[in-house]
Amino acid sequence: MSSLSGRGGPDAPSGPGGPTGTDAPAGLVAPGTAQPFLRSIAVTPLGRDESSARFWAQPQYVPWPKAYGGDTVAQALAAATATVDPGRSIHSFHSYFLRPVDIGKPVTYTVQLTRDGRGFSTRTVVGAQSGKEVFSGIVSFAVPAGIDVFAEPVGRAVRPAAELPSTEEFLAREGRLSGAAAEYWAWGRSFDIRHDPGPVYFDAESGREPRQALWIRAFSPIPTDPVTQQLALAYVCDYTILEPLLRAHGLGWQSEGVTTASLDHSMWFHRPVDPNQWVLYVQDAVSAQGGRGLARGRFYTEGGVLVASVAQEGVIRAPGFTSAAP
Repeated sequence: MSSLSGRGGPDAPSGPGGPTGTDAPAGLVAPGTAQPFLRSIAVTPLGRDESSARFWAQPQYVPWPKAYGGDTVAQALAAATATVDPGRSIHSFHSYFLRPVDIGKPVTYTVQLTRDGRGFSTRTVVGAQSGKEVFSGIVSFAVPAGIDVFAEPVGRAVRPAAELPSTEEFLAREGRLSGAAAEYWAWGRSFDIRHDPGPVYFDAESGREPRQALWIRAFSPIPTDPVTQQLALAYVCDYTILEPLLRAHGLGWQSEGVTTASLDHSMWFHRPVDPNQWVLYVQDAVSAQGGRGLARGRFYTEGGVLVASVAQEGVIRAPGFTSAAP
């Protein structure tokens, strides 16, 4: 769900035309806190009838013209969740990024009340901006039932979060903690993100293996209700999901001529998790071909319990080739 164009950073698109005249912030809002995430999911109702409901939300600041994809997804899910009974929670969603989203304009989300059954509810969400559709998704909700039977283990050794540098510490060590992109990576994403192996902000020197793991934790306390927990994972997962593909290509986010864009994104929620505690995000590249790539991710508690799964396809392009290096 990252949608970038050119040499920017790990970010992507957003949604439909709502109120106008609202400018994006000129810079970081509450840097080093979870406020950007909490502001993102504060969707505003515009009206509802028997078959649909409408909401609007403001894309959050990024130091590039186009909004971060996780911002769009979290807003769409927040809008859909506002239309179902509180006893139902998201178990899966599938979505497409149709156009880049301008950070300077609000997005309107139209939620179709597709179905409400005894155990499941279905919602279709369309995001639009300036009269054009920018996002489309379908969300399925379920009533809690049954017991745990099986969960895939982590399956690899990962260094503890305490042994890994924060993004701020990494950039300071590299002497590159300056400029809008570095400041945003360090403080503006609502979550402390720590890579194992090291990050690919500038290049792939930390390793070209098409896999990585990250520890993620909210910078400041966020509500621990089940809805906010799910929205937090949906929001943060897009920052890095294409990075295993960048590694396979031997690239970093700011390698010369790199272009990325999120195409589609799916997510399944298995168990609750508190993003105020460390959450492990394990990622792998699946395939890269024809200028596109598929990556998958799994979220675990610090104790190794699987809580959510992610899959995303995106565009990965650079001068001289369109597919992954062997």
